[in-house]
Amino acid sequence: MNEPRNLDLLPEILPQDPLHWADAWIKEAAAAQVQRNPNAMTLVTVGPEGNPSARMVLLKEFVPDPGYLVFYTNYQSRKAAEIAASSRVAALFHWDAVGRQIRIEGVALRSPDSESDEYFATRDWGSQLGAWGSDQSAPIDSRQALLRQIRERARTLGLKIGPGGDSLLDENPPQINRPPHWGGFRLWINAIELWIEGPNRIHDRALWKRNLLRGTENGFSVTPWIGTRLQP
Repeated sequence: MNEPRNLDLLPEILPQDPLHWADAWIKEAAAAQVQRNPNAMTLVTVGPEGNPSARMVLLKEFVPDPGYLVFYTNYQSRKAAEIAASSRVAALFHWDAVGRQIRIEGVALRSPDSESDEYFATRDWGSQLGAWGSDQSAPIDSRQALLRQIRERARTLGLKIGPGGDSLLDENPPQINRPPHWGGFRLWINAIELWIEGPNRIHDRALWKRNLLRGTENGFSVTPWIGTRLQP
């Protein structure tokens, strides 16, 4: 397997496994802080009527072997409802500062509860409260109504928060457990394109595809990658 390197071009003989290259690019973008959220990606889902929708989410884990990425959300949100209707999704990373892009297609499955619990425990109290306090994607009358809702749910959880909702008044606040309507998705990758910006718009592109074979509730077995260089 060709090992990932910090090159201006893809090698003439394409890597057998592109996910290690993608993983290296993601880590390099994070280490260099090429933008405020270098782990931000556009996630595209399709609703029951066939209408696509896109939004930014944050990558929380990239697992090149066996090949999936993890993001977290409210399971009652629009994106989660659309994933329930059609688990086929797409994702895009674009780092303009370094001229690199990764396009991904695959299947999204809910993460194991233990994985979601473990990640939720690492979040700060405000983010934990937000997962309980906001009914993501549901309408609400005003921002003041949203803040009231969050304060009321904080009291239900045994939290004492300041008037603005951005400070804790407890020296020893109770533990906040993960709400059942919030957790992770694993996006299992069956197609990935690596793109490197080139002079005169002669970019370097290659596409890899593989098959996903359903194995367990949370995952797949996979076939080998087949890579193809693409014209820009």
